[in-house]
Amino acid sequence: MEVTRRPVPTATRAPGGRTNAYVLGRDPALLVDPAGRTDALDRLVADRGVEHVLVTHAHPDHVDAVAAYADGTDATVWARYGRTDRFREATGADPDRTFLPGTTIPLGDGDARVVDAPGHAPDHVAVVAGDDGPVCCGDCAVREGSVVVGAPEGDMRAYLSTLRRLHARDPPRLLPGHGPVVDDPRATLERLIAHRLERERRVLAAVDAGARHLDEVLDAAYGKDLTGVADLARATVVAHLEKLAVEGRLAWDGKRERARPAGD
Repeated sequence: MEVTRRPVPTATRAPGGRTNAYVLGRDPALLVDPAGRTDALDRLVADRGVEHVLVTHAHPDHVDAVAAYADGTDATVWARYGRTDRFREATGADPDRTFLPGTTIPLGDGDARVVDAPGHAPDHVAVVAGDDGPVCCGDCAVREGSVVVGAPEGDMRAYLSTLRRLHARDPPRLLPGHGPVVDDPRATLERLIAHRLERERRVLAAVDAGARHLDEVLDAAYGKDLTGVADLARATVVAHLEKLAVEGRLAWDGKRERARPAGD
C-alpha cells in the first residue's frame, strides 16, 4: 500500500514542533492525524483521493485540521466508538462513522486496519497499512527520545502492553506522530520498554529509600534539571506510581501525593 508522510507545523511540545500527517492508499485514500493544513498536504490529499479521515488519538496536536479536511473533501470522518464526545470536543467535527479495534477501512490498494494502542491516551489506536504493512503508531513510539505517558491521561501499564504488542507484531516500519520514520521497529520498541522500566526502577528505589512526597520521588527518579519539562516529568512519575500501586509494589495516595513502600 502506498503511504506518504507530510510533517505539518503545529502547537506541540514534541521536538521539532511538527506532527506527521499520513495518507494511506489511493482512490480512495485515508488521511491520518491531520494536525494542520499546508499546501503540500493539500496537494497530497487531492492527488490521492482522500475519502476517509481518522486520528490516532484526540490530543490537540493531532487533530486541528480534521474539520477543514473533512469539509474540503467531503470525506467520511471516523471516531472511536464510545469516545465520540471526546473526538467532537477536540476536533469540532461530528463523526460520520465509528470504529473499534479490528475495524477495517477499504482503500484503493488494500485495507487499513485499526488496532488498539492505549497508554499515551485512553482513546489511542494505531493503523496498519495493508496486510502486515507499516503501522501508523501516533504517539506510541519515536525514533529518538521517548514518549510522554503522564497521568491522568496516561496509563503506564497499558503503554507498556502496547509496546510489547507492537514488538510481537514486528511491522516493517513504524510511522510515528512526531519525527522520522522508524526503520528498525523492534530495536526502537525494546529501547522504549527498557527506558520505561529503568525509570520505574528509579521511582521504586526512591520510595524504598525514604522518598514520600511526589516532589521527592520526582527529584530522585530524574536527578537532573527539568526546566521547561517539569510538568511532563511530574505527570510521568505519577503514572509510574499508579502502575506500581496497582501491581502492589508500593502504596500511593494520589490525593495527598504521597507514596510509601508496600506493607508499610
